[in-house]
Amino acid sequence: MLGLNLGVFMLAVIVDYDAGNLRSVQRACYQVGLDAEITEDPDLVVKADKVIFPGVGSAESAMSTLQFKGLDQALMEFFNSGKPLLGICLGLQIALEFSEEGNKQCLGIIPGACERFSFSNRAVKVPHIGWNELEIVQDHPMLRSIHDGDEFYFVHSYFAHPESEKHVFGRTTYGDIKFASVIGRENFFSTQFHLEKSGKIGLRLLAAFSGWKGD
Repeated sequence: MLGLNLGVFMLAVIVDYDAGNLRSVQRACYQVGLDAEITEDPDLVVKADKVIFPGVGSAESAMSTLQFKGLDQALMEFFNSGKPLLGICLGLQIALEFSEEGNKQCLGIIPGACERFSFSNRAVKVPHIGWNELEIVQDHPMLRSIHDGDEFYFVHSYFAHPESEKHVFGRTTYGDIKFASVIGRENFFSTQFHLEKSGKIGLRLLAAFSGWKGD
């Protein structure tokens, strides 16, 4: 296992809001020694020590489900507690204030919006699927074991456009667009790429999350 021996009981949860791939995220966590429980219980999310917020699908349906289950408020309460929160793919996108997908108001952890890829060159396909390079643009404790040029696995049609560069820690180029592929604020860290589908390099980031205290 790649993770740390934490020595004390720690409650880590993966948020279930009907947005897919939760078991693969849970298996990846297990590989790095992070025992994470899948839950749709807002109270358990708030009480957790660490929260992983993954997802695939549309921002519109995701936000509707989060609101119906009370998980939107739970996530914001958890974020405001200062404990470590990890967003993956859709979890990055709906951490912004707004998504063009369904013209949906989102969580607003990070000021900015999520926009759809649009290319004049029809040879550049949407969605963006496959392995692509990460360019680190700012230091972050979660990225200490990652290097410029490391490749991760992407599947997405929308990309983050934070208002401030201070919230951008990594970028990736697709077609003629260099988009924010790693964003964060305080105790929130998120990746557009799928850690659970990115092999050993993705597991390395999950292992970093297992030891990250959110500061």
